[in-house]
Amino acid sequence: MVEEKFKRRSRKKFFPVKKCYFCAQKISVIDYKDVETLRHYTTERGKILARRITGACSKHQRVLVHAIKRARYIALIPFGGE
Repeated sequence: MVEEKFKRRSRKKFFPVKKCYFCAQKISVIDYKDVETLRHYTTERGKILARRITGACSKHQRVLVHAIKRARYIALIPFGGE
C-alpha cells in the first residue's frame, strides 16, 4: 500500500508529430529574402515559433532562425508587432 501512495503518474504532454516542411519539399536553402515563407514561422507579435509548433527539424529550425534574424536586421520583417 505504501508503494501505491508514492507511485508517480506520468503526465507527459502529447504533441502531434509534424513533418518538416523543408525536408518534405526538399528545400536546401532557406532564403532570408523570402519574406512570405518566414512570416509563417513568426507570430503576429514578431516572436519566432518553436520547433514543436512549426514541425521543422532541428537542422532547418536553426537555419530558419538565422534567416529570420537576418531579415529583421535588414528591415524586411519587423522586430515587434506589425
